[in-house]
Amino acid sequence: MDTSESYDLFAPVYNRHWGHSFSSRVWPLFERLLLPELPPGARILDLCCGTGQLAATLTERGFSVTGLDASAGMLEYARENAPRAEFIQADARLFLLPPVHHAALSTFDSLNHLLDPAELASVFRHVHQALLPEGFFFFDLNMEGKFKAHWHESFAFVADDQACAVRAHYEPDRRIGHYDVTIFRLAETWRRSDFRIDERCYAEDEIRAALTEAGFTRIDSYDAEADLGLHGEAGRSFFLCRR
Repeated sequence: MDTSESYDLFAPVYNRHWGHSFSSRVWPLFERLLLPELPPGARILDLCCGTGQLAATLTERGFSVTGLDASAGMLEYARENAPRAEFIQADARLFLLPPVHHAALSTFDSLNHLLDPAELASVFRHVHQALLPEGFFFFDLNMEGKFKAHWHESFAFVADDQACAVRAHYEPDRRIGHYDVTIFRLAETWRRSDFRIDERCYAEDEIRAALTEAGFTRIDSYDAEADLGLHGEAGRSFFLCRR
């Protein structure tokens, strides 16, 4: 199965169960770390924007938002959730946008879905090119501690018109985590879909080296739980970088 097809299938469940939950939890971090650095009405690039809940919050507060995602299924929901934002279907590793953005952000371990260090470095270069001088890049990643602690669990969601079961597995020798997903959706009849979503963990020195090579200068990092008080998110790190 093509990778983008997996995310298209995942979009209805992600929209209902994950998108709003995570964006509402991290919003106070944006207010604390990023928004004081931005002018009113700043142009913001929401990279790997998913189903657009964060874009909606930003536009409601007067920011001009461009959301970018490779999944047509995710973007279908994003356009409904954030009608005042602009959305572009593009690959985060390859996109080209003019340097007009005051900030770029990427949340909910979106960049862990890049499975090769060269791909992560390519994203950083393209983000750098899309920012104004002294623009900011704010993103989070699951670090290896998060994978070791939680990527062996299973969980499920059940609703009247959909059900989703997720089984997680981490391969420490490859530094790859797998989500094996089964979804049932009611569309006249029940339909089943099975697919896998993979994530890779990166060491902080790898991340910093790739950011520096891309041209970012000030690079600050924070543990989500220990430094920022995001309960239950030990092992997730946030990075705030300046062009």
